[in-house]
Parts: sequence; structure tokens; C-alpha cells
Amino acid sequence: MAIDNLVVETTYGPVRGALVGPSAGPPAGDVKAWKGVRYGAPPVGELRFRRPEPPRRWTDVADATDFGPVCPQPAFPNMPLDLGAPQGDDCLRLNVWAPADARPGDAKPVMVWLHGGAYVLGSSSQALYDGRRLAGSGDVIVVTVNYRVGALGFVDLSSFGRRFDSNVGLRDVLAALGWVADNIAAFGGDPRRVTLFGESAGAGIVTTLLACPAAEGLFAGAIAQSSPATSVYDRVRARRVADALLDKLGLAPSEADKLCELPMAAILSVSQQVFDEVPVNFPGRLAFVPIVDGDLLDDYPVRLAQAGRSLPVPLIVGTNRNEAALFRLMRSPLMPITPSAITSMFDEIAAEQPDLQLPTEEEIGSAYSRLRRRARSLSIATDVGFRMPSVWLAEGHARVAPVYLYRFDYATPLLKLLMVRAAHATELPYVWGTLGAPKDPTLKLGGTRAALAVSKRVRTRWVNFARRAEPAGPAGEPHWAPYQRPERACLIIDRRDTVAHDVDADIRAAWGSEMVSFR
Repeated sequence: MAIDNLVVETTYGPVRGALVGPSAGPPAGDVKAWKGVRYGAPPVGELRFRRPEPPRRWTDVADATDFGPVCPQPAFPNMPLDLGAPQGDDCLRLNVWAPADARPGDAKPVMVWLHGGAYVLGSSSQALYDGRRLAGSGDVIVVTVNYRVGALGFVDLSSFGRRFDSNVGLRDVLAALGWVADNIAAFGGDPRRVTLFGESAGAGIVTTLLACPAAEGLFAGAIAQSSPATSVYDRVRARRVADALLDKLGLAPSEADKLCELPMAAILSVSQQVFDEVPVNFPGRLAFVPIVDGDLLDDYPVRLAQAGRSLPVPLIVGTNRNEAALFRLMRSPLMPITPSAITSMFDEIAAEQPDLQLPTEEEIGSAYSRLRRRARSLSIATDVGFRMPSVWLAEGHARVAPVYLYRFDYATPLLKLLMVRAAHATELPYVWGTLGAPKDPTLKLGGTRAALAVSKRVRTRWVNFARRAEPAGPAGEPHWAPYQRPERACLIIDRRDTVAHDVDADIRAAWGSEMVSFR
């Protein structure tokens, strides 16, 4: 395909993209982009809570120069987001970025991104995930995916009849990966070298799909940034959420079919109420998450990994050092960041799983005794929500494939002043090369040179992992060895990269290895 020919024939019809300039920052080449490409039919009417169906085939060249609609979602005042595109039902879209010289047959590495947002918000068109920098400087094909969120993607209605499917948000991602397998070669990518990567809820989908037989062969590597890997629940918990949703809508279980006809505004309003109430009533728990449905998922992903039953693909997995600080800053109840919330969480665990030999709150607290009271609560929240699930996953998955564990510690002067430091999601502009974008305030108090150097190292390692399944850094940087016992290597990403050994020994000893389904 010549550079000036931006029309690509997909399995559903031709699409025309655009040549876009490099993003702000250090030099990067021009990039081609195709935006808003359909991979699924609009999930409306009978399809609202069903697995995605293929889109209708088209013959005229479809314009792919603007982002498509994003999944309908409520607005959360404490989590303001610019979604980058209007909301709409026809949201099963994806975006492709490729180097300007990419041609069919080039077989470049492919990186498929899943956005975060607590399973209830976010989109592939957020400015943070502009693929120009990663594609242009890394010589890779980048794909960002919309999937259904909130009640539309992660409420389980399947117990109410055959009209509903389970885990439809996961099924959206599987459909998008199927589209990549069938079409990415036409954009210059290699369908055999697809790396699935995501952050927060997006990383949760990544780690969940590692446990799904249906995902086998759809990706050859995975990167999970701050995955809530244990936030996968059983049908009992899922049914409580579904019942609460119906009750607030004034519907009996026998009337669940009416959900397909209700105005979207009513569903969003009620789902927001359920989302807000669940972590208040049950600290540490989310309302809308993947579930063990006996179809896509037979068991909890961490438990399957510990049994050596996850998909044997290389994995990068890690967290940020101060994850919970973001939730304190936003005054969000999503994480148990106060002593009372942590106590409530432990009480709930004991009541719900009386036969499970769990460490007590006091035993856990002893691992954090060197910290002040508020810092102790934040550290416990960070570890219960993100760090320990990632460590448990690494311990298990290392039995079937190479695992590379990291911890992101770097913080700019502004983030240090705000006392959030390396909080949840602060690594994102480093991965994407979007530092200093118009709505990114992290460099307001300086630190640009050091931050750009961190970003270059992270992107180099991520791209090299996608290219050859090994996260090598730039020349002269330390070798990042796979996570293996007893060394348990961990890359510490800070002003300088260092490799440490068994940095999680204290908390691993405190938390144990049995709490794989406690959240």
C-alpha cells in the first residue's frame, strides 16, 4: 500500500484513514490512523445484553478519520474524563495507528490496548491513548478498543433467561481480537505477534483473558498494568448486583426482558447508584466486574494461574508504588483507604469465607507497622487491591511462561507536592509518550527532562516485549530478568531503572497465597 493510499479492505468493507503528524515531544515519524472502525454490530434492542454480532458488510469506502461513539456511561463527578468522542449505542469500534511506511506483509508487532475505568467508564478515544507516539517511534501497529462498560458490559443477567449472555464486555474484547487476527495484516501488522495490554480495569480484562480458553491464539503476549486481578466474582455476587439493578428500576426478575427496551438514561442513572453503593456497603468490592460463569471462565484467574492453567504467553505485570493515593485524592470509596473501611473488609471476608484460613487484620498490620496510621491504610489498600493480586498472578503464571514483574515508582515534582507520587494511572503518559499533552498537568512544576527519559525507557521495554517477547531497555540499561524463585526479580522504574530481588517478601509473607477470591 502506497503511503498516499489510505484505503484498507477489511473483512467487513473498505475503510479510509488519514495521515497524521507526529505527537508533541521528541521526534517521531508520521503515522497513519484509522479511527472508529466497526468490529461489531450496534448492541441495541435484542443485542443490548448479548454477545457481540458481526457488523453488516459495507461496500462503499467508510470514512475512518474520526473516532466513533463510545459506550454510554454515567458521569462521575469525582472521576471526570474527556472521552474524546460522543457517547452512542454504535460503540463497538476500534482505532488503528501504523507507521506511515507500513504496508501489507510488513508483519510489524501489534499492540492492542484496553482502557481502564473501574469497568464503568473510559474509552479508546481519550487523548491519553493517542497512538501516534507509540506507533511512530516504536515501529509497531497500535490498536485501541472500545468495549461495553458498566451495566451494559459487566452485569450478569444470564440467570434470567437465554435472552442474556454473561461477560459481554469480555466477549466484546474477544470479538475485537478476532477482528485483529483477520485484518491487521492489511494494515502492516503480524497477527501472530499481538500483545494485549491494558491498565486498571483494562488490565483486569487482560489477566482474566489469560484464564479464558476462548482467548487462546488471539494474543502472543500480555502486559497488565495495575490489574485488579482478584476482582472477579461468582454468580452469587453477580446475581445480587443484577437484583439491585432491577429493583431500582422497579422491575421484578420475571420482567428482566424489559431492560432491552428501557431508555438508556434510566439504565445509566440506576447503574451509577449501584456502582456508588456497593463499595460503601462492602469495602473493597466493585459492582461491575467479570464473573466466573462456567462458560468463558471456569474459575478465578489467579487460582487458575496458581494451578498452572493460564494461557502460556509471556507476561509483563506490575503496579505503581502508591496506587491508593489517587483514590484518596479523588475522595473515592472504590478502595478501602481508611482504617474503618479496612476493618469492615476483613470482617466481611471472615463472615463470607469462615472455613478459609486467612491472616488476621492484626497479622497483616504487622507488615506495615513501620508506617504512620494514614500511610499504613494507603499501603494496605494498595496491596490488597493491586500489588498482591499481581504478585500472586506472577507466582502462578511463571510456571507456564516467562513473567516480568515491575513496580513504577517515579513521580514528578507536582505529584510529590500533591502527595500522590506514583499513584494509580500515573504511569500512563509514560507508556503512551503523551507527557505534556494539553490536559496533562504532571509537568507543571518541572521535571520534564527526567520524565521524558523515564518515558523513553518504558516505551522501549514495552515495544521490545511486543517485538520479541523480552522487555530489553535502551543500551546501557539493566537487564530485566524473568520472575523466578527464589530471586523474584522486579524492575523498579524510577529516575533510573534498577532491578531488585524479592521486594515483596514482607507483604507476601503477611498476606499468604490463599486470598485469591476475597474481593
